[in-house]
Amino acid sequence: MKTMNVEYAIIGAGTSGLGAYSRISRQTDSLVMIQDGPYGTTCARVGCMPSKLLITAADHAHHLQTSDFFGVPASGRVEGRKVLERLRRERDDRFVARNLGYVDKIPAHHKLEGRARFIGPGRLMVGEGIEVNAKKFILACGSRPAISEVFEPVMARVLTSDTVFELEDLPRSIAVIGMGVIALELGQALHRLGVATTIYGRSGKINALTHPAMQRQALDVLATELDIHASGQVRSTWEDAEGAWIEYEQSNGERVTKVFDRVLVATGRVSNVDRLGMEHADVESSDTGAIRFDPQTMRCSHHPIFIAGDATDHLPVWHEAYDEGRIAADNALNYPDAAPAARRPPLMVFFTDPQIAIVGQSFQRLQGREIVIGELPFASPRHVVWNKVQGHIQVYLDARSGAILGAELLGYQAEHLAHLLALAITHGMTAEQVLEMPIYHPSAEELLRDVLIDAQKKRRSHAAKEMSLASSA
Repeated sequence: MKTMNVEYAIIGAGTSGLGAYSRISRQTDSLVMIQDGPYGTTCARVGCMPSKLLITAADHAHHLQTSDFFGVPASGRVEGRKVLERLRRERDDRFVARNLGYVDKIPAHHKLEGRARFIGPGRLMVGEGIEVNAKKFILACGSRPAISEVFEPVMARVLTSDTVFELEDLPRSIAVIGMGVIALELGQALHRLGVATTIYGRSGKINALTHPAMQRQALDVLATELDIHASGQVRSTWEDAEGAWIEYEQSNGERVTKVFDRVLVATGRVSNVDRLGMEHADVESSDTGAIRFDPQTMRCSHHPIFIAGDATDHLPVWHEAYDEGRIAADNALNYPDAAPAARRPPLMVFFTDPQIAIVGQSFQRLQGREIVIGELPFASPRHVVWNKVQGHIQVYLDARSGAILGAELLGYQAEHLAHLLALAITHGMTAEQVLEMPIYHPSAEELLRDVLIDAQKKRRSHAAKEMSLASSA
């Protein structure tokens, strides 16, 4: 048995773990970073980058199918093997390689490989032969795909976001289980690459969007292209020579049964914290087993244990995971003093077509607050030129100050407008201040200008009503 004694132990070498390491390693040499499984972040290996490589190939295929509208007839065929070979080559040689290059520069005595688990407060067992004693811990152990027991009979044909990119060729057909970001992005991409795709949801809505009208429109728009069963539950599965059978009960009680080559289960991810033996670390957990922590400091209970990234079960996106790693590291370095960190405004983008984006405070989060809503269809002159007029934008202003609080978007290249709104929210800008910016014609940004003008008109109308009520009281 080998024993290591260090000041800091970081469990996980993904985005948040590396963010924590970059902070702590500048202050001390007494640390170790423990990695279970291959190096390379979730984003680079199985998340952001390979999914966007697949989506880009799908977009090119879709452009061929829709080019007649512009008077440019085109034809072509999808070569699935080449699509996936190119995806893995770009992923491995560029994005994963860049991450591995960083990891390679980390001193060998700072790295330890194996699964870690607590065997007592301040004590970890790594693998079967190394005990690590540390004064402070950062849990950055990531997450894994959640797979319901109902899919056990067809596991030989089940894919997740961790395995789908290892396919040698595209399947003929696929069932996509879920309607979150992974399900919708990959489901639409596979459909556009010629895979017969059916998407099975549970709640009947796309949960990222919170305004009921935005939820309905997003589902309606995507359903014009995709075969979507939005509301219901998979009741049973079985496999035979034809493939994997899915029996799905719709919310109206009707049952639909269909066979597929493959099943992509994209119903969320579960934190790997449940594998750490937290019951031996004397850390509080909720009734569901989730670790209790302060999201401003990332500290767990009253212990020198901090958590970051996907391990939190909040499933943050890349920039938030990196931020959380650094917040956790800063507070571990300053323990027992904890400094609440200023968090960036929330920003989430679905790279579907049309794109979905949520910026700042959602409509749901603003319930009970006095707001006005600027809203317009995605029909700027630039979007008309692109023939991409599906969708809608809502921007939420504080009714009194005019400050931009948040927005929900559904539209072509919504990511760019979302970033401009995130910039405005970060700097506490009002609609009036943003409208002082120059906006080029024709550009997609004209839509942002017009929706803010709409919001300002409603805000003035709101103020006039308030004055009228006050004078009549």
